[in-house]
Amino acid sequence: MSHIAKTVTAQKLTRGSCLCGNVHWEFRGEIPDATICNCTACRRYGVLWAYEYEGHGISIYDPHAQLVGYQRGSNVLSFNFCKTCGNLVSWRRTKAEEDGRLRIAVNLRLAEPADVADIPIVRFDGLHSFDDLPIDGRAVTDFWF
Repeated sequence: MSHIAKTVTAQKLTRGSCLCGNVHWEFRGEIPDATICNCTACRRYGVLWAYEYEGHGISIYDPHAQLVGYQRGSNVLSFNFCKTCGNLVSWRRTKAEEDGRLRIAVNLRLAEPADVADIPIVRFDGLHSFDDLPIDGRAVTDFWF
């Protein structure tokens, strides 16, 4: 009788939380890149986004109902803040895709710097062209000051 050894590869888990600790997020799996956007909102918020789908790769934990959303313009997305400390926690589409999934992004600046330091940066021109800009080799660590 032969025994087949099963190897279980632990899925990477990256976590972040707002300043007061009331709201947490988890990103399951490798984060392929972090987006820095120059649109009027993202530029003012100073965020670095990691994208996935709600409940698939990203989960938000808000046990005390502290998240409050802000929608502007076309109401296509909501920026979600902790109403206690004011941290911007996530970005979320307001309408599901055809397959029922909701696109969401979490603010990587709420993670521990060492956990996200090596994630490559994608620059997105959300102000003018709505296109990704050329990759220039920078990573999250290059934006920590």
